[in-house]
Amino acid sequence: MTKLTIDTALLHPDAIAPEAQAANEMIEGLLATGPTIIELGPQETRRRRKEGEGLLKEQDPHPDGRWETAKALGLEVPVRIIEPDGPAKGVYLHIHGGGHVIGAAGAQDQTLKLFADRLGCAMVSVEYRLAPENPWPLPADDCEAAALWLVDNAKRLFGTDTLFVGGESAGGHLSAVTILRLAKRLGRMPFAAANLVYGIFDMAGTPSVHGWGERNLVLNTEIIRWFCAQLVPPAVEAETSLRSPELSPLYADLQGLCPALFTIGTLDPLLDDSLLMATRWSAAGNETELAIYPGGIHAFNAIPGLPLAEEANGKMVSFLKSYL
Repeated sequence: MTKLTIDTALLHPDAIAPEAQAANEMIEGLLATGPTIIELGPQETRRRRKEGEGLLKEQDPHPDGRWETAKALGLEVPVRIIEPDGPAKGVYLHIHGGGHVIGAAGAQDQTLKLFADRLGCAMVSVEYRLAPENPWPLPADDCEAAALWLVDNAKRLFGTDTLFVGGESAGGHLSAVTILRLAKRLGRMPFAAANLVYGIFDMAGTPSVHGWGERNLVLNTEIIRWFCAQLVPPAVEAETSLRSPELSPLYADLQGLCPALFTIGTLDPLLDDSLLMATRWSAAGNETELAIYPGGIHAFNAIPGLPLAEEANGKMVSFLKSYL
C-alpha cells in the first residue's frame, strides 16, 4: 500500500506556470462571451458540440473505431471500441464526462486512439444514457452492465482479461460507482487499476464546490449544481439522499478496491472531491496516488498543446502501465 502525501506547495498560486495562467485567461475570456449550458439547455448544447462548436467539441471519428453492444443485466448498451496497433495487453473501460448530461462514447475517438496506442490497451467507451431524460440511476446501470459484459467477454474479444476502468468528471464519478457495484455484485475486484480524473464524488457538494462562486473556468458553483439537479431531479432526490453511498461514493465503504490514480487541477471547483476521495481510498487500505496540477482547470488535460495536459496524460499512462 502506498502512503498518500499531499504537497501543499502545489496548491499555492505561485506554483502556476505562466503558460497555464495564459491558457486559463484565454478560456475564461472565451467562456465569458457566450451562454452557459444552463442558458442553452442540454439538447442545444449537444447539437452545438456535435457540429464542432464550443470549447470541448466532438472529435472526428477514427477509422479504427467500431461499435459493439454490451449485453448484461437485461440491458443492451452501445460501446465504442478502439484497439491499439498491435496486440492488446489490457482493456480500458472508459466512461466519458459531461456532467451526466452531455458527451458521447464516440465523441473522443482521437483521444481514445492515442491512449490505446500509448497504453497498449483496447479502449471500450460506454454510451450510457444521459440525464435529464434518463435520471439516476439509469446512467450508472448502463455502466455496470457494460463492465459486467466486459468481465465475461474481454478475453474472447481482445485476448486479455486485464481490465482497467476510468473516466473524466462525471465519468470519474460513474467509474467509482461501477467499481463499487462490481465489488458488491461479484464479491471480488475485476479491475487491475482505476484512472479517476477530476471526478465528482459528493453530489451534495464538497467545500470547494460551495465556496467557488461565479468564476467560470468550464465549471462554477451554479453550473455544478445545475448538472447535479439534472441527474437527481426532485422526484429522485425525494427517494435518494444526495449523500447516499450508492450515489455519492465518497460516503461508501471503500475497502478491498483496486489501486487508483486521482488527477485534479488546483483551479477546478471539484478539487476537494479528489482530495477527500483519494484520502478515503487510501485510508481504506487501497493503493492510491494523487496527482495535483497547479493551475489546472476542469478538463485541463484536454487542452491541446498545454504542457500541463501532456504531463497529466503521461502520468495516467505510466500509472496504468505499471499494472499491466
